Amino acid sequence: MVKRSSRIAKRDDYQNALATVERAIGASLAKKEPNPAAVALGRLGGLKGGKARAVVLTAEQRKAIAQKGGKAKAARWGKKSGV
Repeated sequence: MVKRSSRIAKRDDYQNALATVERAIGASLAKKEPNPAAVALGRLGGLKGGKARAVVLTAEQRKAIAQKGGKAKAARWGKKSGV
């Protein structure tokens, strides 16, 4: 009987299926590099998003958001909310 190395990475069914499909079509279906222009555009929106939102919120809306966050934090950590 042939002795096999235990260092061979074992793949699950999904990885085996992907490898089979890739061999059949002759191309890789692995994740490709992101488009740099799309990344820059997304980052631009993300950088100004919070500040732009804060400008349009009223004091009551900010207070409601803060209270909701405080209650969620208290619930997550098992503390009674004082709000």
